[in-house]
Amino acid sequence: MNEARPLVEIAGATVRFGAFAALDSVDFRMFPGEVHSLMGENGAGKSTLIKALTGALALDEGTLVLDGKTRHFTRPRDAQDAGISTVYQEVDLLDNLSVAENVLLGREPRRWGLIDTTAMRAEAARVLSDLGLDIDPASRLGSHPLAVQQLVAIARATSADVKVLVLDEPTSSLDLDEVAELFRVIRDLKERGVAILFVSHFLDQVYEMSDRITVLRDGALVGEYLTTQLLRIDLVKKMLGREVAEIAPRERVVEPEVPVEAVLSARGLTRAPGMVEADVDLAEGEVLGVAGLLGSGRTELARLLTGVDKPQAGIIRIDDTEERLDSPRRAMQLGVVYSSENRRTEGIIGGLSIQDNIILALQAQQGTWRRIRGEAARELATSWIEALGIKPADPDAPARTLSGGNQQKVLLARLLALSPRVLVLDEPTRGIDVGAKVEVQKLVGEMADNGLSVVFISAELEEVLRVGDRVAVVREGRVAETLASESLNPDTLMALVAQPDLPEA
Repeated sequence: MNEARPLVEIAGATVRFGAFAALDSVDFRMFPGEVHSLMGENGAGKSTLIKALTGALALDEGTLVLDGKTRHFTRPRDAQDAGISTVYQEVDLLDNLSVAENVLLGREPRRWGLIDTTAMRAEAARVLSDLGLDIDPASRLGSHPLAVQQLVAIARATSADVKVLVLDEPTSSLDLDEVAELFRVIRDLKERGVAILFVSHFLDQVYEMSDRITVLRDGALVGEYLTTQLLRIDLVKKMLGREVAEIAPRERVVEPEVPVEAVLSARGLTRAPGMVEADVDLAEGEVLGVAGLLGSGRTELARLLTGVDKPQAGIIRIDDTEERLDSPRRAMQLGVVYSSENRRTEGIIGGLSIQDNIILALQAQQGTWRRIRGEAARELATSWIEALGIKPADPDAPARTLSGGNQQKVLLARLLALSPRVLVLDEPTRGIDVGAKVEVQKLVGEMADNGLSVVFISAELEEVLRVGDRVAVVREGRVAETLASESLNPDTLMALVAQPDLPEA
């Protein structure tokens, strides 16, 4: 790594929204052939700095130098033309087009004024081959899993003369093998001299891939550090500006040897594809962690338990009474509510206020003709904002302006306003920072202490063990086994999660 001259150097970056400074005189630099991580809590200024680097936001003050030349980006196309490409967490390609069409979209080779399909596929094949990817350029993008689509997005980003590649939470929806393949591609790009900005909330991945870390807090620069010289606990302290809060241990409510009366139980839940005869028991005040690889059936189980999807076979009992949960509305009437893993499309409505988001489900339950108005709506929203520590504490603030952690709290408030008995949370801490994760995990524990039964699904095995009383291991569409969390550690749980199911004799 050549430290004599940065490839990217931002000095005194300041971005204001009214009187609020999202970035306050921040310095940032990247070197050729390095992986650089940008760290900080939600709301620290990471997204604003990335938008300034990629031309989505103009700097109010400060300078940006790329490859020795001062640049003034006024739109993303300016940054792209200068050699800065971005791959977002949500793949923004066209799944109805071919891989080749996506890789060269807007830059298709032409002959006699028409797109030369043969040349386009040949060029796409070369780009994919350069990254060590064996993907058919003629295949439809939507026919591939998300991990392959993510790699195609990187191929598109690097098909031009890329100098800087920004990867925004690229591993959030990938399993271990897919992450390994992505990291191989990143290392190849690094060897070519590409500067890679790697944004992730997974600390283990940051420490595996990054050469250098820049920490932001409250829009200001905390510091730049070599990854090898910064302990993880020190990184977290710098991000939070305080000691890391620990989750107080709570008494486990379920012991495997002691029979308990289930608030919710399921037997033989089946829906193809994805779920084959799953059995679940959930006691009052229990947190049941659910662990499994991507595609194992975790989300399918959550959707079946909450009426989002209808089972093809199996039964669900509430308090030992068989019930038909054939819609989310029916599930809510029985006290079973669901928080999707996809906050953006199945959760927060960004254009509505915090207050309107909180009362949304309760209003839907009461119906159009029983409007929650005026003081009642304000009192309800304010009480949940205070109880969950939602920031900003302004009921009228648009939900889209909140950090990921605070958006998750708004979703919890919406569901808790229904006074549920069972809360099913699918990846509630995905994409939120360390401090917000701790707060959400604490809230789950406190809710269980108050008698709420929780199904907690997470790809992070340490989190499942930390939060859950028991852990249901999901493999190949089955709940393979359910064990007490105290009997497991991350290594033993990983072995169970990754163990292939043997065919029945």
